[in-house]
Amino acid sequence: MTTGERTPRGGGAPDPRRPTAQQAAAPRRGLAPQANRGNALHPGAWWIWALGLGTAASRTTNPLLLALLIGVAGYVVAARRTEAPWARSYGAFVRLGLVVVGIRLVFAVFLGSPIPGTHTVVSLPEIPLPDWAQGIRIGGRVTAESLVFALYDGLKLATLLICVGAANALANPARLLKSLPGALYEAGVAVVVALTFAPHLIADVQRLRAARRLRGRPDRGLRGLLQVGLPVLEGALERSVALAAAMDARGYGRTAQVPDAVRRTTAVLTLGGLIGVCAGTYGLLTAEGTSYGLPVLFAGLVAALAGLWLGGRRSVRTRYRPDAWGVRAWLVAASGMAVAAVLIVSASYDPAALRPGVVPLSAPTLPLLPAAAVLLGLLPALVAPAPAPRASALSEASPAPRPALSKEPS
Repeated sequence: MTTGERTPRGGGAPDPRRPTAQQAAAPRRGLAPQANRGNALHPGAWWIWALGLGTAASRTTNPLLLALLIGVAGYVVAARRTEAPWARSYGAFVRLGLVVVGIRLVFAVFLGSPIPGTHTVVSLPEIPLPDWAQGIRIGGRVTAESLVFALYDGLKLATLLICVGAANALANPARLLKSLPGALYEAGVAVVVALTFAPHLIADVQRLRAARRLRGRPDRGLRGLLQVGLPVLEGALERSVALAAAMDARGYGRTAQVPDAVRRTTAVLTLGGLIGVCAGTYGLLTAEGTSYGLPVLFAGLVAALAGLWLGGRRSVRTRYRPDAWGVRAWLVAASGMAVAAVLIVSASYDPAALRPGVVPLSAPTLPLLPAAAVLLGLLPALVAPAPAPRASALSEASPAPRPALSKEPS
């Protein structure tokens, strides 16, 4: 008789109505894999969505719209990020954005600003500079207009960083690497390693600080930073050596034999396509090149894609279970592109609403159409699959079975 079966008093066969320990544990073992299979959104969709929000942020300095973009990105990250190590880096990007805003304000105070103003906040002692440094000043009069202009400018850059942090927290870098074309495989590996380095570094710092607190040692200040920095650097070097050994064991960097004519054609198409993309983009951004900008851009994209397709024949690798681009991925990517498109169009016909002036100093207003377009960025929080529940949450939802009692008949 097994200990997982409970025998009624007086002996006899086990009660068929009472589940055994193996039957009680079976639903818990099957719940997590189902949740993981449901979380299958293509990582490229997250990056397109985040880049769309970042493009929208680059077209405006309105603090109300920028704050709305930050709120949209933060809500989607809170609703759809997982417990993976790279998902913890979003807070670091938010703190980096705050640091950028602070540095921009400090520069505006001590190095001056080209924005004229009449509302003096403080007058600092000005350091005289030689004649060759005309246009630069250190100290002097600090106006409210220059501080507001610096705040708007720094907030725009902070919003761009937060959008990139949202993509880094939501998209699985390993799955994104699998989706790249073969010609960009080596460059994609370098980018993915660089993007995943920061989350692992943050996790190491948190783990070492917690260990020092448990031992009663200081984990803050210059002393704590120095004593934590050396183990973090040592762990990063060990991780780099292990990664290099794993890549070498898996045949990373090996290429197939390709004829010289195909290799030259690939180089010409790729280089010519990139030059065409740059020229077409320049034509679209300038008033004189609107006639040739779009055709040159389209031709450059076609040539670059053809070069990437030919270059992918040199990469000998296979894809195990490639991510499918489904309806949810289309909706997530389309929401980000829609936000960018509406902000770009709004900046052309109503630039004053998206770039409020600071001279004279006035409170910014919230334009309704761009604000409604920004709210479209909340669509991934509704259509994207929910993240897999944590192991602790699964154990709380399905408590472990009570220890079974077995009694041998006397």
